[in-house]
Formats: sequence, C-alpha cells, structure tokens
Amino acid sequence: MEKTWWKEAVVYQVYPRSFMDSNGDGIGDLRGITSKLDYLKELGIDVIWLSPVYQSPNDDNGYDISDYQDIMKEFGTLDDFAEMLTEAHKRGIKIMMDLVVNHTSDEHIWFIKSRESKENNPYRDYYIWRPGKVNGEPPNNWGSAFGGSAWEYDEKTGEYYLHLFSKKQPDLNWENPVLRQEIYKMMRWWLDKGVDGFRMDVINFISKVERLPNGEMKPGHKYGDGSPYYMNGPKIHDYLQEMNREVLSKYDIITVGEMPGVDVEEAKLYTGESQNELQMVFHFKHVGLGDGIYGKWSPGEWKLTDLKKIFAHWQYGLADDGWNSLYWSNHDQPRAVSRFGNDKEYRVETAKMLATCLHLHQGTPYIYQGEEIGMTNVQFQNLDDYRDIETLNAYRDLVDSGNLSHEEMMAAIYQRSRDNARTPMQWSNEANGGFTTGTPWIQVNPNYKEINVEEVLNDHNSIFYYYKKLIQLRKEHEIIVYGLYDLILDDHEQIYAFTRTLDDEILLIICNFTSDTPVFELPNNITYEKHSLLISNYDVKEDEIIQSIILRPYEARVYLLKK
Repeated sequence: MEKTWWKEAVVYQVYPRSFMDSNGDGIGDLRGITSKLDYLKELGIDVIWLSPVYQSPNDDNGYDISDYQDIMKEFGTLDDFAEMLTEAHKRGIKIMMDLVVNHTSDEHIWFIKSRESKENNPYRDYYIWRPGKVNGEPPNNWGSAFGGSAWEYDEKTGEYYLHLFSKKQPDLNWENPVLRQEIYKMMRWWLDKGVDGFRMDVINFISKVERLPNGEMKPGHKYGDGSPYYMNGPKIHDYLQEMNREVLSKYDIITVGEMPGVDVEEAKLYTGESQNELQMVFHFKHVGLGDGIYGKWSPGEWKLTDLKKIFAHWQYGLADDGWNSLYWSNHDQPRAVSRFGNDKEYRVETAKMLATCLHLHQGTPYIYQGEEIGMTNVQFQNLDDYRDIETLNAYRDLVDSGNLSHEEMMAAIYQRSRDNARTPMQWSNEANGGFTTGTPWIQVNPNYKEINVEEVLNDHNSIFYYYKKLIQLRKEHEIIVYGLYDLILDDHEQIYAFTRTLDDEILLIICNFTSDTPVFELPNNITYEKHSLLISNYDVKEDEIIQSIILRPYEARVYLLKK
C-alpha cells in the first residue's frame, strides 16, 4: 500500500458560523477561527476542513454560493482568509476548502444571466432548463432533498430549472465543457492561494441521466425518487478524471467526495489508485441506520450487528485499493454521543468509546467541532428556534400533510435535525458559552455550563485529552494507519471488537456499545507472546488477563499484542 500524508492525517471540521465570533455580531467568522488555532494545534489535528466561507445569501448556510472567489461578508474578507491560512500553516495545519459545484445560488451572476433569455445566451446552458409538460406541470416528478418539487418555474423565460436542493440552489449543467473549465479555473485560483485540498459537496450528483426520467413513487411520498438518475450518473467518472487531470493531479492535496448513495464497488472506482479521481469518499450507510418510511424523520431502533456489518464491508472492500474516510458526525448529522451512545449518565465514557472505535479503523478520521468535548444534541422547545432549511421544510411537508403529528416530528427533530450539530461551539461557562458577546444566530445548547472547552482543558482525564492521545498514538504506531482490519465476535449485539495486523503486531480493539456489563472472550485464533494496553476509557490494571474481560458501561480498550 502506498504511504501518503493524507492517510496518516486527522481532519477537524470547522463549521464557521458556529465556531467562534470575533466581533460580537452573533455569527462565527474567519478571525474567530484564527484565534482558536492554538487550541486545534494542542489537540494535534493535521487538517481543518472548512465548511463554505464563500459569498452567499445563506439560504442553505453557505452551500448556496453567489461568488466562488469572495468571502461571505459575515465571515470577513479575503485578507482575513489569507491571515487564517498563513497562521494555520505556521502551526503545521492544512486547510481543506468545501467545494460546492453541483449547484450555485440563484444570485450567482451565471444564473442571473442564464435566466435573462433562452436564445443566443451562452449562460443558459450553464444550468439545467427544461420546458414544462403539455399541461404545464414540471418536466418530471422528482422531489427536492429539502421538500417540494425539484423544479422551479421561471416566468420570464417560460421554462423550469432543476434544483435538487432549495429553489435558490439551481443545479449546474456539467454537460457544458465551458462551465467545467470555469470551475477548474476557480479551483486552481484557490489552490494557488495555498489551500491544501477540497471536500466536494454531493459531487456524485453532477452527472444526470440525459432524459431525466420520472422517479419511482414510494408509499407516503408526494414526489418521485429521482436519485437513480442523478447519483453516480453516466459521465461522473469522465468528469472527475478530467478534474483530476486539469487540476487535482498538479498539487499535493487532500480530496474527499461527499457521495450519498455510493456503495463499496463504486467507491473503489472513485478512490482506486489507478483511477485518478479522488482519494476518499463519504458514504452514508452507517448514519442511515434506523431510518424509517420518512427517512431520518421517522427514526427507529438500530442494531450493533448492522453497524458492524457496514463498517466491516467498507473496511474489507477498500483494504487493497482505495481508502476509507471515518466519521460519526458532521454539520449534516446529529451529535455522535447522542446518536450512537448515551449522552446522559455515560456521556464521557460514550464519547471516548466512540472515538476509540472510529480512530482505530483503517482510514482517515474526521472530528467534527465539539465532538472532542462531548457536545450533545439540543432540544429547543419551539420550532421557531430552529434555523435549518431542511428541518423546517420537512416539518411543513410531513406535519401539514398529516403524515406525522407535531409531537412525532419534534421527537424526530430532537434526534436527527442538522441543527443538533450547528449550535455554537461551547468554549466556556460564560454567557453564550463564550462563543459571542452578542446574540448568537442560533441558540447555544443550555448544557454549555457543564460541557465546554475551558472545563475539559482543566481536566486531564477529559474527552479532549483522550482525543489528543488517540491522535498521538496514530503518529507513533504505523499499525493504526496501515494495519489490516479483521472483525471478531461478528454476531455480538453489545460488543464491537476487531483487530488490526501489521507484520508481527496485532491491535485488539474492544468497545462496549451498551450500559450493560457484557463479557469479552478472546477468540482462540488470536495468539500472542505479550500484550500492553495502549489506551482505555476506564482505569485498567496493566497485568490484567485479556482472555476474558467483564466490560463496564461503554468501556473501550486497545491492546497492542506482539506475536
């Protein structure tokens, strides 16, 4: 296996709007990020993935871009960006930008010009325009990811444009080679400024099936499922190979593609070393566990064996070619400790266990801001306190239609809304968690007085220092990065245990995903001469026999075995 810096790195995602506010307007900004770089240096991370900071009217919190080569006014200026980049590089931290090129804002100059006229308009073909049906209905039955139709009628030109997300996020037409060159030119502009890579938003949506056929109608849904016709489309590999040829291959950078609906076989095509496309993909199989008839808005129970099957499938599938990205949470997912564990009496133990489990898999780990202090989901009492367009539209669609009651929908929002991840970073027990001196754009989680950075930095047994140790271990033990994965105790519903093997070393990872006290039994086929404890989230006696261990609630242990 080829060794590279980005396989050995740990990435930390910053959601700028909620990270740190430097000027008291209630909105996080670039100077706020710069002011906290020493904190991230102390944690030990290598790369910051920066959620979008481009100019945007903010219909979808920056994922609707009106100018790719300027900074959102609320976040600062290009000079502020340059200072942040310089200061990060001084500390050995790289910056990975969020590249959003499936769609733009409807306030982007390209779209403004695109809708001016149908004839003799070079910008018309930058987007996906279609006439309506004979009866005036949209060109097909696709639904938008944010509710409603995926088509919006434009009075001026009498045609519809496609928007897989908000109507203020028209989809770009990647069939147009001129548009593609515009995008590559913009990417080079940022890379020449010194940025170190791209996380690519829904990048596997950029190729659509030419005819744009109707999607399947599923029970309880008003619109058809168009995803088979825009996910992993017919020209996706052509486009990504062209992007690699024209831009990516010319720089020593990190790339990861967000790819809903991707499976292992497709991921090999995207990330295989001979494919010349991307280095990693984000898949969504594990975060979709428990989804019901209305997806995440009707969440149900999930089983540990299902989680293990998903992780093992990806670990084995990309073991020889390609590379895994490892994550529990991000700006689109609820807080890991609330989603996969116990965020009440065992919050600290859970957070450490989940970190252990994730970071000991093969792949590049991603930490979402606040994960390293054990931030939890939030429960706002009023719908008006939520800001996320997806959450608000889903409430309207599912409650107004009678599919879910207000109580059912609020329970789902508490579990799965994207705003769970977007409450401000909790820096201290001061007002607003030390995030801002003003009024925050979204309320701070009320538990900030107990859960905050100041608190964890003063406690050397905290979640923060546990993360720091995990990151240090990654630098010290090559087996954590390059060791081969093997699942053990496949059918156990409480314990997730696996090994990593490299040369004459074996890592044994044991994680209890419950508040019970199950017994771990070491399989007979794992033999060794001596063992040492690398890390654990409870006190463990050094000479404890590991053949049979009574695990405490949410306990995690990692042993290094020498053959």
